[in-house]
Amino acid sequence: MKRLEGRVALVTGGVGGIGTAVVKDFLAEGAKVIIADIKQDAVDEAVATYKAEGFSVAGAAASITDIDALQAAVDAGVAELGPVDIVVANANTGGATTTLDKTSPERFRQDVADNLAGQYNTVRVVIEGMKAKKHGAIVIVGSVNGLATFGQPAYSVAKAGLVSLARTMATEYGAHNIRANIVCPGTVQTPAWDHRIARKPDVLDGLKKWYPLLRVARPVDVAKAITFLASDDAGFISGVTLPVDGGLMAGNLAMSRELTLEDQ
Repeated sequence: MKRLEGRVALVTGGVGGIGTAVVKDFLAEGAKVIIADIKQDAVDEAVATYKAEGFSVAGAAASITDIDALQAAVDAGVAELGPVDIVVANANTGGATTTLDKTSPERFRQDVADNLAGQYNTVRVVIEGMKAKKHGAIVIVGSVNGLATFGQPAYSVAKAGLVSLARTMATEYGAHNIRANIVCPGTVQTPAWDHRIARKPDVLDGLKKWYPLLRVARPVDVAKAITFLASDDAGFISGVTLPVDGGLMAGNLAMSRELTLEDQ
């Protein structure tokens, strides 16, 4: 039996990068998927493609910053596919500024509010249905930026807040048989990197040395971790922060070699 057979999942940011990888892996594991994303044309195209392949999907354009639009999208999906069992809070609004000095007060407020409140909104629109079913799995997509300093301070503060949010949800919703966990990817080669690659084509090659596995992640690497946490294989795992980072948070080999004067 497939790991998500018969389950209904909501995936935000479901078109492009990690979201697309999650949707494809969920469908392969037997789930029905409600795709929410701000890109209407891309959602329509994805839904048509998956349906032509025989999968059960629904989709609507909605921003995680607009809880009413998100609720409407989910309600339409539930009417078509059934109540939500799994929510993957993946969509985020990015982080454009690189340092505190370059971050305006308004930009700081916006990045924190949109990224943190947006994930709260995503869970909010499905949580009552999960409570009614006495079953559910929440997976928030955070970032290693929320665990250490890698630039983009406002975005990183929001990601750090998501760790607390996941723990709070695990604690408060556990009595309803609802689990909540957060994955924290490192560098992932998604379309979000396109503008930086355009400026510096070898930028990702330059980052590989910081990762013990000597590569950056593919979206599917993150998707597989999310599928595990969403499945009954992780049925007694809740409140966990899982770095999916190729060992980045384990330590810095380049720095340790300099400190110990070991040869490279």
